[in-house]
Amino acid sequence: MQGPASAFAGRRAVLATMHGKDRAIVPAFRDILGIDIEVPDDLDTDQLGTFSGEIERAGSMDEVLVAKARLGLKVSGLDLAIASEGSFGPHPQMPFFPVGLEKLVLIDAKSGLVAMEHSVDLTPCYASWETRRMIDIADQIQATGFPDQAMIVRPNNGPRAIVQKGVQTFENLEAAIVQAALVSNDGLAFVQTDMRAHFNPKRMMSIELLAKKFADRLCQTCRSCSAPGWGVKGTEAGLPCSWCGAPTAWILHELMGCFMCDNEASQPRSDGLTEADPAHCPYCNP
Repeated sequence: MQGPASAFAGRRAVLATMHGKDRAIVPAFRDILGIDIEVPDDLDTDQLGTFSGEIERAGSMDEVLVAKARLGLKVSGLDLAIASEGSFGPHPQMPFFPVGLEKLVLIDAKSGLVAMEHSVDLTPCYASWETRRMIDIADQIQATGFPDQAMIVRPNNGPRAIVQKGVQTFENLEAAIVQAALVSNDGLAFVQTDMRAHFNPKRMMSIELLAKKFADRLCQTCRSCSAPGWGVKGTEAGLPCSWCGAPTAWILHELMGCFMCDNEASQPRSDGLTEADPAHCPYCNP
């Protein structure tokens, strides 16, 4: 049902996507905020960057996310836009494990509001291999959920424009690997999970959860200026150790803020935790 605090009820928004993200995003924005969403047929978001690398991302993740939404405004002629962007790579503290960052933005051209929310996926379906033969990586490929989880294949060392996307059968995967290896300078094909949402079920699920989180946040208004989107803007470390009371790197406070004005507030972490495990204390476990 439509949220009682929704400032967007009855409005129409453009969703800037060409990869089926409407399946994950539309329900939350429709049911919680009362927004009617359209997806243009002629919107090319790949011009802002591709996961397969033939078009580099032009700017930071936030810059591309905002540019994507503004592209939707331009193409549709509407004054409300939503866009999604994802980034994947090794975990900064544990580089052997992948991590995914998802972001959503809502731009209201009428009020000037630019609201953004994010989520972190510690178990994304994100992997890659260098190989000459499909059989050498068949087990790992199947472990990703293939064929529902599609693959991208390109030369490991060669022209990035030579790429096959959305590969979803072993027959086509084997042929793509052979073709890519033949033109690669090192004789290897580079195979990776297709990170486009409509070919990556795990990512689609993450976007759906983020859409619900974001829609709920947009129901919360700032006490100072009444703009929608009041919520967590950052965190403050220093949760005390349960043994010695010394501050740790764990979150102590959540910093709340508004997207439109400089109103801010600090509150205890939302999960109610008041002490940190001594294993994370620099004094008890140096």
